[in-house]
Amino acid sequence: MTPAFQYAQVRGARLAYTSTGVGSPVLWAHGMTSAAYTQERAGQFDWRPVSGRHRLLRYDARGHGRSTGGADPVEYTWPELAQDLLGLLDVVEPPIGPARVDAIGSSMGTATILCAAVADPQRFRRLVLTTPPTCWETRAAANGVRLASAQLVEDEGVAALAALSIDAPGSPALVNARRFITPIRVRAAYLPAVFRGSAQSDFPSRAEVARLDLPVLVLSWTGDGTHPVSSGEALAQVLPNAELVVADDPAALAEWGERAADFLR
Repeated sequence: MTPAFQYAQVRGARLAYTSTGVGSPVLWAHGMTSAAYTQERAGQFDWRPVSGRHRLLRYDARGHGRSTGGADPVEYTWPELAQDLLGLLDVVEPPIGPARVDAIGSSMGTATILCAAVADPQRFRRLVLTTPPTCWETRAAANGVRLASAQLVEDEGVAALAALSIDAPGSPALVNARRFITPIRVRAAYLPAVFRGSAQSDFPSRAEVARLDLPVLVLSWTGDGTHPVSSGEALAQVLPNAELVVADDPAALAEWGERAADFLR
């Protein structure tokens, strides 16, 4: 059963979050158009091993799920979402002395965490960056799809966008997932701005990322052009203290929860 959501006022938005488990805090940041529990319910991830050893904070990003937002694409750029993440931490896990938090992200959530860590590296202890999206050299080519999606939603509605989804696993690692198509958890009024904000975004520069001297676990899966292994490889090459693990089948993916929990020991 999903625990009751709590709410925090952060930078003009009302962000929804839950807290499960006890111990040192770990923040989970979901992917674009998803929400706090959507990807776990679809069978993409299982973070119960993490919440079995830590206090796991799951939240709905601005404009997603139960959280409020607006119709300005700038709100949904990765640096702005990173400021939301830091603002949420200030409310639910205020910094006391040298205390730091851990964070796990997926796709947009990975990008959000990376931007937040560059903006405030002293806030974080360890990072688990799963399914990194297109970045740097591969980013521009992917943005046309996001802009076209925004226009389609404005012209024909969310149902037209959902109808384009192919009911097949996005990676060989996902063939045992409970759902191949996850529901869009963004209101129609916000969705074009979410896509356009993503199209305006990229990872921080390689030089900025290279200054993040903290342990990072990068988890990629194969066969997904939106989240190519090349992005995970690029991050692992630039980050000074990173390990890359690639899943190409369900058995390897099923290990991610325990692997993350062990890494965040």
